[in-house]
Amino acid sequence: MGEVHVEITLKNGADIVLASNGHIAEQNIRYATVTAVVDTGAMSLVIGDELRNKLGLAIVESRTVSLAGGSKAYCNVAEPVQICWKNRISVIRPWVLPDEKEILLGVIPLEEMDVMVDPVNNTLVGIHGDEIIGRLK
Repeated sequence: MGEVHVEITLKNGADIVLASNGHIAEQNIRYATVTAVVDTGAMSLVIGDELRNKLGLAIVESRTVSLAGGSKAYCNVAEPVQICWKNRISVIRPWVLPDEKEILLGVIPLEEMDVMVDPVNNTLVGIHGDEIIGRLK
């Protein structure tokens, strides 16, 4: 299986709430359309400071995380973003690695969007076809 890249749109979660309450115009929601690497070894969404600043996201906490190969790194966690891929969305607090240029899309948002990697075509597909189904346990 090769590397899977997908185009996603990230939106500032606080801006979405402000727009839905009429405090800002919808066109003032900060967003960025980016290409992300689908990383089934990553848990969350990983972005760099440059993208965090473009989206206007504040840092809400800092933590130590495990990276590929077992090494540890100190990273920040930002305010929530809405991830949009086709007709699916996920809301998550992204991990922010200061100099990271690559955006990683991990398993938690993939699960929430009810998608999986199609290793034959190197793309994302709906686990249940085009129908979005959540799981209750």
